[in-house]
Amino acid sequence: MRRYLGIKGFHLPWSRRDDTQNESSPLIPKTDSAKEDAEEQTDPNNGQDNNSPVFTRVRPLYRYTFVDYFLKYFLFLCNLTFTILGLVVLGLGMWGLISKESFAQEQIGSIGTDPMLILVSLGFVLTLLCLSGCVGALRENCSLLKLFSAAVLMLITAQVLAAILAYSLQDQVGGYLRSGMLSAMVRYQDDLDLRFIVDEIQSNLQCCGAENYLDWEVNIYYNCSSPGVLACGVPATCCVDPLENGTVWNSQCGVGAQQLDEFTAQSVIFLGGCLGGISRWIEQHEGLIGTVAVVVLGVQILTVFISTRLLESIQWHKAYM
Repeated sequence: MRRYLGIKGFHLPWSRRDDTQNESSPLIPKTDSAKEDAEEQTDPNNGQDNNSPVFTRVRPLYRYTFVDYFLKYFLFLCNLTFTILGLVVLGLGMWGLISKESFAQEQIGSIGTDPMLILVSLGFVLTLLCLSGCVGALRENCSLLKLFSAAVLMLITAQVLAAILAYSLQDQVGGYLRSGMLSAMVRYQDDLDLRFIVDEIQSNLQCCGAENYLDWEVNIYYNCSSPGVLACGVPATCCVDPLENGTVWNSQCGVGAQQLDEFTAQSVIFLGGCLGGISRWIEQHEGLIGTVAVVVLGVQILTVFISTRLLESIQWHKAYM
């Protein structure tokens, strides 16, 4: 008991005896108390447990290497950059919603189909995700780094599943694109965002309508039964040469185009639909699309690896501090 508590024996005055001879003589066996005292003197641990604070100080320290510091600040700078990008996207989305007065009482019901909502959602998710990785790397917060790694891993899984689903349902994708294009054409005059998207598609791909220029019949303003000046017409972005004299934008170049036969109309507007143009564009740039997809996926996988490596270093460092 005395050995483990590190306390030497305490004797009453009348119980003491002269044992100096026993302790000093090498020929006389030592008593039990003397043996215990000798063991205490020769014990390197001096009666203390190895788990005591004295002995925890001599454990080897884990020091950060140059690679650990590089990974830490590389992850911080990358996440800081994408956090700023996410805030910009979020700001653009909110600016679009506010400028169109989408939060007004008469338009709040259709806010769920507003394209600006996609920018708001994307910006919010990107900002929240990258901010957790940014703060987690800078503050060496294990919880935030675990949350960041799990979120990126889930994002990678969702992208892979979406790619597999899109490949397996590629026959139905065309139908979805046609429905989306027709819906955008129906609301062409009422939604500035949809008008911008449709105009960009038609002018860049040199197409008109979903399948052909007659699809603009679905719009109430371009319908031939409409009483307005746009009746039986198409938007100016369908025109082969929408610039009058090469300088002035002629917004009336597509008026009455639906009444023309194909031979006459081909000199005024583009006859082909945008669905075919989108398919041709994908076929022409499938190598670039695949490369970008692989690079984006590789960056995400590298981010998970860096986060895991940094998290392991932080845990080792805290365990041996």
